[in-house]
Amino acid sequence: MGKWPQRILITLGVLAVIGGAAYYWLIVDSSGPSGGSYSIDMAEVRRLADSIPGDKVQEIHVEHVASFTFPATAIVAGDGWDTKDVPVQSYQLVFPDHTAIIDTALDKELGKDTTAFYSDAYDRMIAAMDTASLIVITHEHLDHIGGLAHDPHLRQLMNVVKLTKEQIASPEYMTSARLPDDVLASAKPLVYDRYLAIAPGVVLIKAPGHTPGSQMVFVQRADGTEYLFLGDVAWTLRNVELVRERARLVTRFFLNEDHDAVMLELAELHRIHEAEPNLHIIPGHDASVLADALKTGLFIDKFK
Repeated sequence: MGKWPQRILITLGVLAVIGGAAYYWLIVDSSGPSGGSYSIDMAEVRRLADSIPGDKVQEIHVEHVASFTFPATAIVAGDGWDTKDVPVQSYQLVFPDHTAIIDTALDKELGKDTTAFYSDAYDRMIAAMDTASLIVITHEHLDHIGGLAHDPHLRQLMNVVKLTKEQIASPEYMTSARLPDDVLASAKPLVYDRYLAIAPGVVLIKAPGHTPGSQMVFVQRADGTEYLFLGDVAWTLRNVELVRERARLVTRFFLNEDHDAVMLELAELHRIHEAEPNLHIIPGHDASVLADALKTGLFIDKFK
């Protein structure tokens, strides 16, 4: 046998080291970039929230349309393999005389891989979209744009849908929820650098990384209560609190994310979360945050 057993052991040892390093990098590690920056000027955001005259939002309603389950490490790198509930929701901003919608969840066809789909919630969302005066999407993924993409009145709705230049230019991120080419070609894009006020008390905040067209939505209610809807910059508040991304196995090979950009955004959100305790941070898919917001009245269950 000569030296073959020794060589095999050495080879297996090398493979184990490589495999361990790969596992750590893909599943556990969530280190950020050594350079770069991302910042949110909350004073400027609040100034813009007051820049459009008119009555601000009175209530925010939510529809929990579906749920996925994922391993915990797919949500927060290194959190293990226990499965976690990942809700999919849509939000309705209620002004005194009109409504707006943030994100449009997905329909049953797109939700075939969900662990739960709530048809009544979906039907209420679709009905509310028909009467909304404004619809915005935090980013291009199917569980946020899917309800719009498969709405039977899509072309009529495009009169109130506001997509950004980056969202229109990134249909590949929509996958099975891709808007038709003629709809994308005819859409008048929102073009802005950092912030854009779109309604009284409502400001878009550019946050590319999760997708090219990812953005956050700041909402200041008439009574002064403030919300920051993160889209999928963070799926859960734990991402913000720990400054930890999803596992790279998910971000690189399934989501095609810019990991470094998202890490910089999480670092800034962490700073804001500590500096602004009265600002309600709403991640994209956090069951606990959703439940607490309903319990405390920050959100009202079911669209009007």
